Amino acid sequence: MESLFDRPQSGERAVLVHIEFPQESQCEDLQEFEMLVDSAGAQRLGVVKASRSAPNPRLFIGTGKVEELAKLVAEFEADIVIFNHALGPTQERNLEKELCCRVLDRTGLILDIFAQRARTHEGKLQVELAQLEHLSTRLVRGWTHLERQKGGIGLRGPGETQLETDRRLLRARVKHIRERLVKVRKQRDQGRRARKRAEMPTVSLVGYTNAGKSTLFNRLTEADVYAADQLFATLDPTLRRIEVPDLGAVILADTVGFIRHLPHKLVEAFRATLEESREADFLLHIVDACSDEREDNIFQVNEVLHEIQADQVPHVMIYNKIDLMGDFAPRIDRDDDGIARAVWLSAQTGAGTEMLHQVLNERLGKSMVESTLCLPPSLSAVRAHCYGLKAVQGETADVAGNTLLQVRMPRKAWAQMLKRFDLNEEMMAQDGAELRN
Repeated sequence: MESLFDRPQSGERAVLVHIEFPQESQCEDLQEFEMLVDSAGAQRLGVVKASRSAPNPRLFIGTGKVEELAKLVAEFEADIVIFNHALGPTQERNLEKELCCRVLDRTGLILDIFAQRARTHEGKLQVELAQLEHLSTRLVRGWTHLERQKGGIGLRGPGETQLETDRRLLRARVKHIRERLVKVRKQRDQGRRARKRAEMPTVSLVGYTNAGKSTLFNRLTEADVYAADQLFATLDPTLRRIEVPDLGAVILADTVGFIRHLPHKLVEAFRATLEESREADFLLHIVDACSDEREDNIFQVNEVLHEIQADQVPHVMIYNKIDLMGDFAPRIDRDDDGIARAVWLSAQTGAGTEMLHQVLNERLGKSMVESTLCLPPSLSAVRAHCYGLKAVQGETADVAGNTLLQVRMPRKAWAQMLKRFDLNEEMMAQDGAELRN
């Protein structure tokens, strides 16, 4: 009788499989796949390539390629075979029977990288939720020991199978994680509302993974967010307050990088994190300027932004890594109306970051009010309020003892101040002062 096949444990020595399909929707990039494997910490032993018109329903690849793959696994004593494609549960199981080693698909690989990168409580919960939902589709005939009835003295009879037990425990764990995520997301929403009340604009960094978002974030904020030449080096969102010259305080948010064919389960799991981009006042779309896949990467990011309903947020393109392009000077690209649409810079060297500050000033400063207020002593509360908003640019006094306050603040905050103290612009502005939009 043929022995039952138990699913092996995963390992670090990997053989890769990359298939070329004629349909664009099924095509994946081999170089990006190899970077994903390296980011996961696996040792690449070899790559098996093939071309097919469509996936094999049973094994995804043909029987000939399976035999070739099995020989390679045996020759290199590989622990795992990783496919650069999404496999069905049955295909994954059949391949493991044929190859006698662990088989992982593209989705499982990305989930593993996310699990390694998660640092915050929310990030770990989101990764675990995505992993469990992915695992739930692979419980059916995934492990033979899960199909055996519980046995032993006193335990025989119509008990539930181990597979049914695991399904029940998995559902309970998923429900528990969802409940905890609801609480975490409420806290994130409270923080977001507090920033809106403080009238500080939020600028979110988005872009393809490894485009240099975290390096630019560190350059602008003088923070120490982990940045490395690998995919998904940063997973958890990080928010910092920065001071932009002539604009004031701005909240800068660094978010998870995007990737082509980002698994839908990950988009769902990280929807709350990605909302930092949807709720932002402005987006900086970071692009690796020297990448051969630059235009396709831009398209992939725009697809995810559309999926999370962030495609309507005003944005500017940031073409990064110009230090790798030879004698290329930083510049600002503008449209026919003179509006800045792109900035070419280097986050690594800092070249061009002052131009980014200029663009932020232009694009976010349009809703600002600048005025010189003439405040008699009876309106000292207004003076304190302006200082509380960090809106005071300068202060002097006239011969009558009035305080002349030079202020700059968002128009919404200006309107709220007038309403709160029952004032009007004529009463507030010094003679000859202008309110600039």
